[in-house]
Amino acid sequence: MSGKKVEEEKHRSEKIEETGQVTLDKNGKANSIHLITIIGEVEGHDNLGSNSKTTKYEHILPQLAAIEDSKDIDGVLVLLNTMGGDVEAGLAIAEMIASLSKPTVSLVLGGSHSIGVPIAVSTDYSYIVPTGTMVIHPVRMNGMVIGVPQTFDYFKQIQDRITGFVCGHCNISEERFEELMMETAVLTKDVGTILVGEEAVEEGIINETGGIREAMTKLHELIDKKKKKQKNVKDDKKS
Repeated sequence: MSGKKVEEEKHRSEKIEETGQVTLDKNGKANSIHLITIIGEVEGHDNLGSNSKTTKYEHILPQLAAIEDSKDIDGVLVLLNTMGGDVEAGLAIAEMIASLSKPTVSLVLGGSHSIGVPIAVSTDYSYIVPTGTMVIHPVRMNGMVIGVPQTFDYFKQIQDRITGFVCGHCNISEERFEELMMETAVLTKDVGTILVGEEAVEEGIINETGGIREAMTKLHELIDKKKKKQKNVKDDKKS
């Protein structure tokens, strides 16, 4: 292996370790895919403890902008195994993914809970493994809260933003999503609903059950479809 190749492999390994991201080699295929992982807790404006697995939004947002501007990346695969986290950071990531012009596919592995739900549905197509879970619950806040009506109005505004985004990017109605959110018989001493694998598909939140094979196949399909459409537009302009 040449020195340049060794250096490239070292850079790839460091990038995966630091940010959970890597651009996959084409391996003889015509399409280049960028992989983003959303793991642990989505970290917002406050740093979490060094022992916590986190996804830092300051890593993800610049990379998504670079992906949009890159001519070398054809599509994005998002792998999720997250407990949720900061609402503002999670929504920012979800909005960025949803606004990409590149084809995108998400795959829920262990789980995509709380603010992980908007991220999971922000892609063009979504998958969940049969044993994957999604927890849907109302907005929560830790620490001291000012006990005034304005506080609860603010909570409602945040909740409406999340509900509006999720229902605007999948096939569940706002009424049904709020029903799942406010369910009291599923989570012990809490409010919300746990959906496992096919249940998330039946509710219309996730498109299909499947694994990495199905997700990669679908992403290549979406990329090829986009390239074909672009080629047809160019041919029409020439004629």
